[in-house]
Amino acid sequence: MKKIFLSIALIAIVFVQHSYAQGSDKQTPLTQLLQSYYDIKNALVNSNSTVAALKAGEFLNAINSIDMKALPETGMNAFMPLQSKLAEDAKLISETKDIAKQRNYFSNFSSNFYTLAKAVKLSEAPAYYAYCPMKKSFWLSNEAAIKNPYFGNAMLTCGKVTDTLK
Repeated sequence: MKKIFLSIALIAIVFVQHSYAQGSDKQTPLTQLLQSYYDIKNALVNSNSTVAALKAGEFLNAINSIDMKALPETGMNAFMPLQSKLAEDAKLISETKDIAKQRNYFSNFSSNFYTLAKAVKLSEAPAYYAYCPMKKSFWLSNEAAIKNPYFGNAMLTCGKVTDTLK
């Protein structure tokens, strides 16, 4: 009897956890792109050109595989004009292991991604648009604390948040 009770309890726990995970994991294709963007940014913050190239390649695959029918009309209208620009930016980052070149490409990538983020809500969580005065470039972050992708440890906290997208 104890085994049956324990089995039922275990199945119930697994079911509840699975249901909860599915409920909290409702990501749109554009939300997944935002997370992928953050992965590239974080690799640059850590001055890891290999990971930045890998994550940019993953972004490129993700953006090219987006089913336009899966997007709401407002998302589709905002995304379509930027898709090729974002894909080209990600491709450039993915094709080099030179961190300086990746950071230069990331500047344009961030500008294009911000245009998308302003046009359509990508996530329930806020996105912070930060500015680096030394590079004269912007980036998006999932946290308000400054972690500069353009200079890594050399100027990790250089910059300021200029906009918060909610």
